[in-house]
Amino acid sequence: MKKLLFFDVDGTLYNSQKELPDSAKKALLKARENGHEVAIATGRAPFMIRELLEELEIDTYITFNGQYVVHKGEVIYTDQIAKTELQKIIAFGESQNHPFVFLNEKEMIASKEKHLSIEESLDTLHYPYPKIDANYYLQNPVYQTLLFAEQHEQEQYEKEFPNVQLIRWHKFSCDILPRAGSKSRGIQKLIEHLDVSMEDVIAFGDGLNDVEMLSAVGLGVAMGNGHEKAKAAASIITKHVDEDGLAFAMKQLNLI
Repeated sequence: MKKLLFFDVDGTLYNSQKELPDSAKKALLKARENGHEVAIATGRAPFMIRELLEELEIDTYITFNGQYVVHKGEVIYTDQIAKTELQKIIAFGESQNHPFVFLNEKEMIASKEKHLSIEESLDTLHYPYPKIDANYYLQNPVYQTLLFAEQHEQEQYEKEFPNVQLIRWHKFSCDILPRAGSKSRGIQKLIEHLDVSMEDVIAFGDGLNDVEMLSAVGLGVAMGNGHEKAKAAASIITKHVDEDGLAFAMKQLNLI
């Protein structure tokens, strides 16, 4: 049976050095050669994975944790937090001296300049400090907003804004998503478009933003380096990403 394969990027395709291991690249290309469809499911923006998409010749992807879905180069689904709701969140953040970064398919824009939390968080993605425009979200589509606050501060937002969810990806930062937003919902929109069953989907991931995806698909694979909640949601757990865990799992599953 041919499968639809979804791969998270950071900690799954990319190793600890934010590099694509040769073993992972060969495994994806072999899986496609064997007739499986290969897609990306990431919290990153499309422009942040452009080189990866080109290297692997992938034109189907779910980005912003499910808020921007593309099939064969065509946008088939998008979602955003309502601007009125986002405006309230931004105002609350400003009162707490917390900065934000706004993202769409083309760019990321920060609300404040030279903020250490933004700099340190984006450094882990190997991404430079963005341009500044505190009102960017008012005039442009924003598919994901990054809040720069620590875990105990995040809880204040969760109480204040029950219509959104906050998914932590760094000590100093979390993603702000629509309440129903997830990679799982993005996959659901795509398989409806393709008329494919969720049972024919295999997903690979490691983070908190992969939990819903790993539990919803036919078979979820958590990386050995994954968060404990991701491992608990998965059907199987493979080796660490730095130990060629992706290729190992794909061999075990007879995809390659």
